[in-house]
Amino acid sequence: MFEALQDRFEGIFGKLRGRGRLGEAEVDEALREIRLALLEADVNFTVVRGLIARIRERCVGAELHQALNPAQQVIDIVHQELIATLGGETIRITYASRPPTVVLMAGLQGSGKTTTSAKLARWFKQQGRNPLLVGADLQRPAAIEQLRTLARQIDVPVVSRDDESIGGEGGDPVDVARRSLDEARRRGRDVLIIDTAGRLSIDAEMMEQVARIAEATSPHFTFLVVDAMTGQDAVTTAENFDATLSLDGVILTKLDGDARGGAALSVKEVVGKPIAFASTGEKLADFDLFHPDRLAGRILGMGDVLTLIDKAKEAFDEDQAEEAANKLLEGQFTFEDFLEQMQQVKKMGPLGNLIGLIPGMPKELRNTEIDDKELGRVEAMIHSMTRAERNDPDLIDGSRRLRIANGSGTSPSEVNALLQQFKEMQRMMRQIAPAGMVKSRKGGKKGKKGGRVTPRQAVQMARASRSMDLGAGLPDIDDLKLPGLK
Repeated sequence: MFEALQDRFEGIFGKLRGRGRLGEAEVDEALREIRLALLEADVNFTVVRGLIARIRERCVGAELHQALNPAQQVIDIVHQELIATLGGETIRITYASRPPTVVLMAGLQGSGKTTTSAKLARWFKQQGRNPLLVGADLQRPAAIEQLRTLARQIDVPVVSRDDESIGGEGGDPVDVARRSLDEARRRGRDVLIIDTAGRLSIDAEMMEQVARIAEATSPHFTFLVVDAMTGQDAVTTAENFDATLSLDGVILTKLDGDARGGAALSVKEVVGKPIAFASTGEKLADFDLFHPDRLAGRILGMGDVLTLIDKAKEAFDEDQAEEAANKLLEGQFTFEDFLEQMQQVKKMGPLGNLIGLIPGMPKELRNTEIDDKELGRVEAMIHSMTRAERNDPDLIDGSRRLRIANGSGTSPSEVNALLQQFKEMQRMMRQIAPAGMVKSRKGGKKGKKGGRVTPRQAVQMARASRSMDLGAGLPDIDDLKLPGLK
């Protein structure tokens, strides 16, 4: 969503490089372009004006820090002010001393409210909670069934008007929500998420209904789900709902879309409520707390290593990852291991999204569309091998190559290219990692230097991954200024 804004900032700060001091002329020139970039990204005009004023006040007359050049100093100031504009801190979710903790979900129809309710339930499960979903959207016939379909994927129960325990067929949305409180206590559920009805636009009937549900359930958190693709309309919607419900936060959906992102940068300052969560994809896993500092870093091209680490922790089994690393360094890495690691990488999401999280990624590579189908082709070729062939690729002769190609829908030349790349990676690993060099969790430190990998070896490992088309575009080792690299 923020690619265009990211590219504009990159160009603005590029012009500042090489200048010896921050004069008013240089600051005004940069701020003029930053203002245009933000307005083009559909950021609220009042928000832009306040942001630019704060940046200018801090930049003009600032003494150049010894460790920073002018571009770096402006980036640092802009980064801090962007974080403040986005809300400053990540929202802290607390829980009721007497369960359940009630979460009321509101929003317009089409904003993704029902799907977001299921995503939020999954998030609470990850925190060790036992959520119960309530289908209080009785206006849309398919809403309850949609909620139940999604809830089955995460093994979370759903109650609604067709459950005898909370009122039977003729249940009113307010009655359904009220009675679900007792049902949550009866089932021992400590979080209650109420999915309310939406409309195509704000009307008095909808606002009255959701206000009555809030009065009946006394929610600990009231979240408004808004579609980030609607731009400033999302901010206006949030203002209208807050006047009725007194929101605790906003949940932005479709942050992976191709809109300009102005809603994310405007909602906190205009509405006065923080962005609590962000949804970045269609899958239930594409959802997490909103981190202002991480998004500000991504907008300024700094990447988002913490989110990348979080995704890796969720997708990778730590013991399996360590075992694979040991095998790789010892030159014993097989196609079986490679297939297992590739499947775990796929759990982290589309490769194009992951590339955007890596700091310092060149714009050309960052904006390149990466076809995840290529991973599928490699996966198909490996699946077409026998177990013996995966463990010992030297067994694969011409006839076996043809069989693998036919089984995977590829050509013998593609199979041959994969084999050559894999052998090259194995060869390089054997060169840089003598047997026993790896630090083993069970056996303690082995080999030289206490089992630590030197910077040069780390770069060589990266080069090896490039030979498998997973690290294309790495700079030459001699161009890298790494500490301790000699």
